[in-house]
Amino acid sequence: MSGSTRAPARMPMQRGPMGQVSGGEKAQNFGPSARRLLGTLRSDTPKLMLVLVFSILSVALSVIGPKLLGEGTNIVFAGFISLQVPSGVTKQQVIDQLVASGSQDQANLIAATDFVPGAGVDFAALARILALVLAVYVFSSIFGWLQARILNGVVQRAMHRLRLQVEDKVQRLPLSYFDRVQRGELLSRVTNDVDNIGQSMQQTLSQVVISLLTVIGVLTMMFIISPLLAVIALVTIPLTLVITVLVARRSQKLFVQQWKTTGVLNARVEETFSGHSIVKVFGHQTEVESDFRTENEELYRASFGAQFLSGVIMPAMMFVGNLVYVAIAVVGGLQVAAGLMSIGDVQAFIQYSRQFTQPLSQLGSMANLLQSGVASAERVFELLDEAEQTPDDEQAETAPESASRLEFDGVSFRYSPDKPLIEGLSLAARPGSTVAIVGPTGAGKTTLVNLIMRFYDVDGGRITLDGVDTRHMTRDDLRARTGMVLQDTWLFAGTIRENIAYGRPDATEEEMVAAATAAYVDRFVHALPDGYDTMLDDEATNLSVGERQLVTIARAFLADPRILILDEATSSVDTRTELLIQRAMSRLREDRTAFVIAHRLSTIRDADLILVMEDGTIVEQGPHDELLAAKGAYWRLYNAQFEGAAEDEGAVAVSAAPLAPPPTTAQIVVDSLAESEEALE
Repeated sequence: MSGSTRAPARMPMQRGPMGQVSGGEKAQNFGPSARRLLGTLRSDTPKLMLVLVFSILSVALSVIGPKLLGEGTNIVFAGFISLQVPSGVTKQQVIDQLVASGSQDQANLIAATDFVPGAGVDFAALARILALVLAVYVFSSIFGWLQARILNGVVQRAMHRLRLQVEDKVQRLPLSYFDRVQRGELLSRVTNDVDNIGQSMQQTLSQVVISLLTVIGVLTMMFIISPLLAVIALVTIPLTLVITVLVARRSQKLFVQQWKTTGVLNARVEETFSGHSIVKVFGHQTEVESDFRTENEELYRASFGAQFLSGVIMPAMMFVGNLVYVAIAVVGGLQVAAGLMSIGDVQAFIQYSRQFTQPLSQLGSMANLLQSGVASAERVFELLDEAEQTPDDEQAETAPESASRLEFDGVSFRYSPDKPLIEGLSLAARPGSTVAIVGPTGAGKTTLVNLIMRFYDVDGGRITLDGVDTRHMTRDDLRARTGMVLQDTWLFAGTIRENIAYGRPDATEEEMVAAATAAYVDRFVHALPDGYDTMLDDEATNLSVGERQLVTIARAFLADPRILILDEATSSVDTRTELLIQRAMSRLREDRTAFVIAHRLSTIRDADLILVMEDGTIVEQGPHDELLAAKGAYWRLYNAQFEGAAEDEGAVAVSAAPLAPPPTTAQIVVDSLAESEEALE
């Protein structure tokens, strides 16, 4: 069966100046959206705890490193001092001599250094320190690699689940949603936004955890070494928070606008490429290019503003860090000179100051990634929060397998609450009958088909299949019994064989070829390079419009449905092929119910029942000859098809009496097609 349907009269929607849908664009707050995004990781809590443990071990070991290196510096410095003091002189004697000579600062420095006069550098102790430092950094890297690997798996599984949720959501959305949302916009949310969420979480989660733990660990070591210098370093935190919050408030709106505009631009590109030939035919290249440039400019402004503002955070953090670094170096030098700290501790503290400001700067630089990811998450969550179609009954009823009697009992329906479309419609289609639906554009013909398929549910009355209300059946059960061939063909990327077998993948080769022969696909497919294995792209550009239509008809033939819906199904084929297909369909319709929507009234002359619809109401019904004799709405429609031709041939006036329709091409060739009956057997 065909995979698409013509959109019915669409629900009202408001569009912005660029044509984008304006409903539902209000973004959620950053905090709630971020918490909901983190909630997608909840099912992997044990692994996240393991990530936290490995992160703590990795950070703890990396934080110990500078302190150990400071001890190594102390050993080297003590060895250097010991070589300047002759053996036999005690440390206290050296200090007393320096004090007596007025060198108080040097005396304080010697007092703070632990050395043995004349001993030199203790290379054995230095080697042990360096070996320990090497082991510490190696294990820190191993634990860091492990946590990154586990977290990567957690994030990718979360994105896998999110994609499944989006896919399931799309399947549960009502047709009305797709009527009001551009395909390119929906595709942007399903692909671009989900990918952006995954990349943002992958790049930020690990770094955020490591950075926060590093700040805590480094601060602890700073207070252990020197509370005074630690307090100086703490000035960085409030400055960082103030800068980040001020910038984030402004850039978050731009990130939301960036991804919203990306969706609009994608919709524009998809629409233009899908209708490329129409754009060319009507000469709208200039307008299309102008619209694209306008929307591209909007995307540029939003993206530039968001990236520029968020990019300010990193250099601002570096500036603050450099100021703190200078302050620590000056105060630390004074502390060493006063003998209150060893030179190794000052060296370690300077390293810690770098370690302290670096994660703060990284947190600032990740603000743009976080905001971009959360902005995309808001758009995906907005999709996931859309109202779904009414779920199937938990205790669904099932009609008999052979059920094909379809009845409308007082059916009412409206797309918009204040605009009735169908009111009190009643009709019965018995098994084996063909019901043709005709009427002017907008009369409700395709809406009737949508109600049969439960693309929309009725507002009043009921539709029954062999007495079973279709609303009490599952949609899958109802649609499995229904085959649909539409005016707008829809083929998938794959072979012709796969497209024919789409509705019945388990069909045998003989059954597939029989369906193709009945739909006259077999007649042209052997002229193709690979026959039934000829590959089609998603637009099937290597087939003509008529050939594509025949493939969709073969698909419906193979599905062998109990209810057959033909919505202008033969409008793209020539008259001779149309006649032959109608004959083949007449055999297919045995013991089945067929609904045919047609504008060429000559194609439904043999229908068992013709429904004439106007403004959602059946104004006439009956067979072809009776409706013509009644000289009502059907009579006017039928004769209107020939008035234009009569005027073009020079008719002076159109009589009020019914015009005798000229013989159709089908009528002319019908006698010459007797030999084709053999092909239909």
